[in-house]
Amino acid sequence: MNIRNQTATKLPFGPTHEIVATALENYIRESLSEPSDVLNQKTPEEIAKALMVKPIFEKGFENTTQLQEFITTYLQNTNHLKNPKYLGHQVAVPHDLSGIPEWIHGTINNPSSLYEMGPAGATLEGFMIHWMLRQLGWFKGKDLCDFSRITENGSGILTHGGSIANLTALSAARAAIAPEAWEEGSPKDLVVMGPSTSHYSIMRALSIMGMGKKAFVPVPVDENEVIVTDALEDVYKKTKEEGKRVMAVVANACATSTGLFDPLEEMASFCKKNQLWFHVDGAHGAVALLSERYKKLVQGIQQADSVIWDAHKMLRVPALCTAVLFKNQEQMWNSFHQKGSYVFHENEVIGMDSMPFTVECTKSALGTKLFWSFALEGESAMVKFIENSFQQALDLYAILNANQNFYCPYPPQSNILCFQYKPDQIDDQQQIALRYELINSGEFYITSCVIHDKRYLRTVLMNPLSSSEDYYTLVKAIEKCAAKLFNT
Repeated sequence: MNIRNQTATKLPFGPTHEIVATALENYIRESLSEPSDVLNQKTPEEIAKALMVKPIFEKGFENTTQLQEFITTYLQNTNHLKNPKYLGHQVAVPHDLSGIPEWIHGTINNPSSLYEMGPAGATLEGFMIHWMLRQLGWFKGKDLCDFSRITENGSGILTHGGSIANLTALSAARAAIAPEAWEEGSPKDLVVMGPSTSHYSIMRALSIMGMGKKAFVPVPVDENEVIVTDALEDVYKKTKEEGKRVMAVVANACATSTGLFDPLEEMASFCKKNQLWFHVDGAHGAVALLSERYKKLVQGIQQADSVIWDAHKMLRVPALCTAVLFKNQEQMWNSFHQKGSYVFHENEVIGMDSMPFTVECTKSALGTKLFWSFALEGESAMVKFIENSFQQALDLYAILNANQNFYCPYPPQSNILCFQYKPDQIDDQQQIALRYELINSGEFYITSCVIHDKRYLRTVLMNPLSSSEDYYTLVKAIEKCAAKLFNT
């Protein structure tokens, strides 16, 4: 085989591979070691200087030694998600080998949005979409590897994140009620109903679609910010009296802040009665479908018209990877109307293209990432991980409830739990100060949120290495930080 002498870079592939692999292995080992800071935050100026950003940008890596120093410094200035005391954002703690699909894609650069550009990636995306549709009861084929167009099937695609997925689903909802909108713009009378605590990406999508933030009609929520279904009829009636048409009704499964689920079955019944599009934002909680123990939390989701489901949360896929799924495949096909003979092939090529059905033109091999997450341990291991994560929240809830210094506003339904430290003594600003004192210590990483105008500390328990021992340590760490700040 004749190999060209010219190389793309000054760095040899083999030694570079070993340097990166060794650095990442050391990073994982450090993340699990004691003591190890969960995060180490410096100023952007300090990080840029340590990384030697300017000289490397101008001249490129001079040799593998400089590359090694760069990678080591880069990893020193990142969060340790694999640390058992990382209880922060809804970002997957991936398997140690989850980066391999990114390495493959970054090397071959085969976008999966067109089958002929990335046939392997597109095939895996099709398979995983079929698997997700089957969880919803929307796959009617006999074999997940049957990629022919079965009209009875639902449909779906993978996108780069929940925001794009929600935008895609709402675009389909608009096309269903106002097919002229693609040519003429959004009718001024269209609105979307949903809990007042809907994810911000819903309002963002409406603004992008030219409807504006005011096109979102909030439905009252209870003390835990779960939608009050008894209010749906009144809100709907008032909306119609104002001359508005409801394009869709949105449900949380589950709410990003609290991890609580809207009553999907009741909302589905309301939508069916009034012939309204029902959209479920299942970015975090759709995984309950995989568990016999927790499936009841999403009872009614099968009656939705569209569902989004993040893989980069509870399916342990590195960010980003989100599915947008449709019960009726024709609804997906009608979402967008584009022309471009150089990419939109209709029926003259084999395989399946996802490009006509998404906001994105080119996208990475998302199906490969999702498939790989299952391939590393298998489907049963994924189910066990989900159930263990939900159980972790119950474990932490029991620990906090047994301590008079802490208040939990609700028993957890998923793996998200909010709480306060001495709410009768500590105000909102002090709760925030307590969080920063905790995370700046490097010992734990937690977040915070507001529930009905009250500040809460917030944990997301999706680290497979966390245990009850870590949660007892968390309680002690918070009490220690509070004593330092407030002399309590």
